[in-house]
Amino acid sequence: MDGTLVDSSAVVERVWTDWALANDLEPAEVLEVVHGRQGHESMAILLPNRAPEQNLADNRALLERETAELDGIVEITGAASLLRSLAGAPHALVTSATRPLATARMNASGLAIPRVAVTAENVLASKPDPEGFLVAAAALDVPAAECVVFEDSGAGIAAARAAGMRVVGVGTMAERHGPDWLVPDLADVRVGIHEDGIELVL
Repeated sequence: MDGTLVDSSAVVERVWTDWALANDLEPAEVLEVVHGRQGHESMAILLPNRAPEQNLADNRALLERETAELDGIVEITGAASLLRSLAGAPHALVTSATRPLATARMNASGLAIPRVAVTAENVLASKPDPEGFLVAAAALDVPAAECVVFEDSGAGIAAARAAGMRVVGVGTMAERHGPDWLVPDLADVRVGIHEDGIELVL
């Protein structure tokens, strides 16, 4: 979702910068870690000696703030058009966000949440673990090898690869993580649904 369908970078950077400074960490280093992961797992990486209970408490506070702060959240160019074109094809949202946060950000950017949505509540492990993508594939009844994932983060791209799926990288950050294809945004992505299959044009 974030960085792929929704541009929430202003909120993410603001919230995590405040958290970094409160914990005597360098904001730029924190922002390198947090994209694509659940918040408490990012905190465990950044503060490995801190009690998990503290990470979970901080994560709850950050989620409340992120769900409330929606100013500046917009769709990634072409996201609404792509979602409309997928209406007749099996597709899913797989995000490390909670369901309330995903709903708030998708609504704020004017995007409809797909019928199948895998959020933080539906998995035991966050990206880069492949669980979220595999849960989505099972819900769609589509073999993993036939799935194509749109992702922007290193954790997300690693998760998709671990699930045995091909990856379209979205945006400049995705390029350094070696996706199968790369697009600057979703403006020129087209989906054609035919009798003999689904055609994806990048």
